[in-house]
Amino acid sequence: MIHESSASPLIFGGAAQSPRAALPVLPPLALYIHIPWCVRKCPYCDFNSHTASPVLPEEEYVDALLADLDQDLHAVYGRELSSIFFGGGTPSLFSAEALGRLLKGVEQRIPFASDIEITLEANPGTFEQEKFRAYRALGINRLSIGIQSFQEEKLKALGRIHNGDEAVRAAGMARQAGFDNFNLDLMHGLPDQSLDDALSDLRQAIALKPTHLSWYQLTLEPNTVFWNQPPTLPEDDTLWDIQEAGQALLAEHGYAQYEVSAYAQPGRPARHNLNYWSFGDFIGIGAGAHGKLSHPDGRIVRTWKTRLPKDYLNPAKSFQAGEKALTNEELPFEFLMNALRLTEGVEARLYPERTGLPLESLAEGRREAEQSGLLQVEPSRLAATLRGQLFLNDLLQNFLS
Repeated sequence: MIHESSASPLIFGGAAQSPRAALPVLPPLALYIHIPWCVRKCPYCDFNSHTASPVLPEEEYVDALLADLDQDLHAVYGRELSSIFFGGGTPSLFSAEALGRLLKGVEQRIPFASDIEITLEANPGTFEQEKFRAYRALGINRLSIGIQSFQEEKLKALGRIHNGDEAVRAAGMARQAGFDNFNLDLMHGLPDQSLDDALSDLRQAIALKPTHLSWYQLTLEPNTVFWNQPPTLPEDDTLWDIQEAGQALLAEHGYAQYEVSAYAQPGRPARHNLNYWSFGDFIGIGAGAHGKLSHPDGRIVRTWKTRLPKDYLNPAKSFQAGEKALTNEELPFEFLMNALRLTEGVEARLYPERTGLPLESLAEGRREAEQSGLLQVEPSRLAATLRGQLFLNDLLQNFLS
């Protein structure tokens, strides 16, 4: 399953943390919960997902998730949760009873914001009306539905378990279950896909009136079936035509692009993802989950959890597989790698607030990026130009130590 919210943060090796200013205020706090099982592993997927057995260890896994969370509570510092994201894998394989017990346990440990956003990833092949009504009754108030395509031959090539009709019905069932806020995941640049094919998929998605669309190009990732047995993908000229025509179509229907591959109706961007991209904090629990936590003394620590479900569920093994405190040299790249994905960037003041470093530490890289036309010349904001958005990797090279 391709995930709206599953891009893992980069982990850097290197020197020990050098001193920096205490953070004036700690950033918002979110929670990512990873449920690693899928009905079947897709050939393009490089996420930590595993084929589910007929009976999932729901009770044991929920116990483990709460015990994992207990070990991260020291870094909460009295903050409340602004958002929760159930990612995977396919979290909708879990019963409402299991997710309800988990959410209750989380709220007993960390208070929820009054307007908390709680998102659950789901696949059309796992939709059941009553099950989703029960999810909504738990307080889950946003769905992210993995459609990828509505066309039979494309779904078959991608190894998806649903068909186009099921994809259409899934959106209707979500709405009937009480979800007035949902995302559709849709891919383009699929094997042998034409411009007409891609726009047909996009028009069908728009017709279902989601509040949010994640629309991105298929990429071939290492350690996947597609990497070892590459399908025939569209030529670069076709990919460019798809991107341009698709963005125009989305804008025409009121979906504003606010991030590289994220489009939303007014007031409906994914708050959980905005927290990632604005260098907020997030606890990551579950097999292979990543986290990023700031401490009042200025330390900013990346964490990652034990990857294999069998090891994660093994009481003899630690939940946490590793951690790394980010150095002053790494922080400019780490911050901007996220912030510059946003089409409008971020206010420049956010950099010292979230990193503890002075804005002047970006001065040299900022000047070079502005001179090359990749970064906007705007003192109060850090934002890529249109060219910088197209060549984001080149832009970020200016901030590598």
